[in-house]
Amino acid sequence: MAGFLDRAKEQAQRGLAQGKEKMEEVQAQRAGHDLVRKLGAAYYRQQHGTGSPEEVQRALAAVEQHIAQHGDSALR
Repeated sequence: MAGFLDRAKEQAQRGLAQGKEKMEEVQAQRAGHDLVRKLGAAYYRQQHGTGSPEEVQRALAAVEQHIAQHGDSALR
């Protein structure tokens, strides 16, 4: 019986670890999408005279930093 409980505990711990990993992946994707949306908004404002090239560069740098930390899969 102890062996069964040990296996069940291991399986539960693996499930929790996988769930946590998936949650972190989803959070990184959401953050990436938000950064890309901000980049698009900055570019739109620049093209319509209400934004600046510096704002676009800051937004682009934030996207590039996010990619460096999480990979480009975080933008899918």
